[in-house]
Amino acid sequence: MDIERKQTRQVMVGSVAVGGGAPVSVQSMTNVSTSDVPAVLAQVKRLEEAGCDIVRLAVPDREAADRLPAILRAVSLPVVADIHFDHRLALAAVEAGVQGLRINPGNIGGEARVREVARAAAAAAIPVRVGVNAGSLSREVLERYGGPTPEALVESALAEAGLLEKHGCESIKISVKASTVALTVDAYRLLSRRTDHPLHVGVSEAGPRFSGAVKSALGIGILLSEGIGDTLRVSLSADPVEEVRLGRSILYHLGLGPPVLEIISCPTCARACIDVIELSDALERRLSGLNLPLKVAVMGCAVNGPGEAREADLGVAGGRTRGLLFRAGEPVGWYPKEELLEVLLAEIESVRGKLPEKEKEEEGGKGA
Repeated sequence: MDIERKQTRQVMVGSVAVGGGAPVSVQSMTNVSTSDVPAVLAQVKRLEEAGCDIVRLAVPDREAADRLPAILRAVSLPVVADIHFDHRLALAAVEAGVQGLRINPGNIGGEARVREVARAAAAAAIPVRVGVNAGSLSREVLERYGGPTPEALVESALAEAGLLEKHGCESIKISVKASTVALTVDAYRLLSRRTDHPLHVGVSEAGPRFSGAVKSALGIGILLSEGIGDTLRVSLSADPVEEVRLGRSILYHLGLGPPVLEIISCPTCARACIDVIELSDALERRLSGLNLPLKVAVMGCAVNGPGEAREADLGVAGGRTRGLLFRAGEPVGWYPKEELLEVLLAEIESVRGKLPEKEKEEEGGKGA
């Protein structure tokens, strides 16, 4: 797919360029208390291993703000502080050394407080994301437009970005998210026509793992395919690592990102000679969270199996009592059905290096 991306201004979130033709970056947000430094560091490490480029931390109170210096000293990913309601927390986050802010200027006080935050961010040379969600529009805007329309979202976002610019902060990203795909896509299309600020795209409150993945893939995929979007977050009610995996996968399948772990498996039918569902599910669980550029095929029979397995880095094609293993397109041997998962994992270990013991324990606990 040949996508012509819209050229936007470029901002720097730490060492990560956003906009201006830079690769689309993937973000996520920790879901443990920012006051619990060890828990934050453990989760950030997992996110980084999964391919996260930028991590966002909620800073809801002074205790969380006070923990930021310790967190920033220990992580290598750029950190964005997510601030609502209290401009003093934004100022504390800037002083601590965060690489970006996410604020909604409309809920941190009047213009005088926004001015303080804008000047502090500009002095520290860090970008600010104006994040407008359909669920948090002002009563005035809702009454003017009769609800959370694309026009309402865009007007709010541009007004808030303009307020920051008025007070000297010009390094700005903008998002206009909603929990429905149609509203999200229409709002971003309108916003993209009206500004050249880099855009952070995503479907807000997308939902749990399955339905949230569907909505996110549709909304983000449509926008990116139209050249709209410079950085993204998949918003799931799930482990944040799942957000990164899905974001990376969306980019790869649109031709906008590097290869990712891809499991190709047949939809199953009565011809299947091995349990494709169990094997592919167990393999996906076992490899969850690994940022691994590898294509693995799990095919149930000899109709399409050998052909697909040959095209993958690793693959198995089911036979009546055994499965044929392929490595780099070449058949290397037959193995009993019950050994195929361990055979594939051993092959992957030989490519990647030893897989984490913790993940092995988790897999064993699931009986796979």
